[in-house]
Amino acid sequence: MEVIRATDVGIRFKVGKRLRTSARSFVVGGFRKQRNESGEFWALRHVSFAVNEGDSVGVIGRNGSGKSTLLRVIGGIYAPDEGEVSVQGSVSTQFSLGAGFQPELSGVDNIYLNGVLMGLSKRQVDDLLDDIIEFADIGEFIDMPVKTYSTGMHARLGFAVAINVHKDIVLIDEIMGVGDAEFKKKCDERLSQLMGERTVVLVSHNMDSIKEFATKAIWLDKGQIMAQGDPEDVIGKYLGV
Repeated sequence: MEVIRATDVGIRFKVGKRLRTSARSFVVGGFRKQRNESGEFWALRHVSFAVNEGDSVGVIGRNGSGKSTLLRVIGGIYAPDEGEVSVQGSVSTQFSLGAGFQPELSGVDNIYLNGVLMGLSKRQVDDLLDDIIEFADIGEFIDMPVKTYSTGMHARLGFAVAINVHKDIVLIDEIMGVGDAEFKKKCDERLSQLMGERTVVLVSHNMDSIKEFATKAIWLDKGQIMAQGDPEDVIGKYLGV
């Protein structure tokens, strides 16, 4: 069953403001390289693809190619300026390390906050709390303000929340390359468990991870799809081999 479909999707940014979204995303999208004479650029343009239930999709491309923007479209954060996106099912997101965390709150408090933002009740978060804390494995820091966390701790907690909240579709942005070897192994094992159980869309620069986990790959360049399909074939085209 098809759970994600993008049809001729375009996302447009303007210098100084984004149409219907935040200013921070201009820098992420790389507007300095892509703006035109009118002060606009297209972070995505003419993007079309489909994802079936249980697929694991790897999105690859250089920095500023539109990968993170694409995830935000799927997650409903950005509304397309052109085309349309349909998503069937509930979505769990991990767009960036510690995104949405409130620095003055503890790790535990942020678990509850993020759970509520994902549509869970307090009782549902109660049931997941021990699993999330165990997966994050940051010890006594779980009760400390997240402003005291290292980048690795943000990654651990953010991934633990995203991967343990039971949603139909999981969106993960650039997290597999962060953290120590033990944590990466744990992430790999958890992703392996998810294959076939849930639909996963993973943005990564780690081609080995894409080859290992993805059933399909999408290569973006300057906001356009250059290739999609078998991960080995798409990665070969991307790397020029």
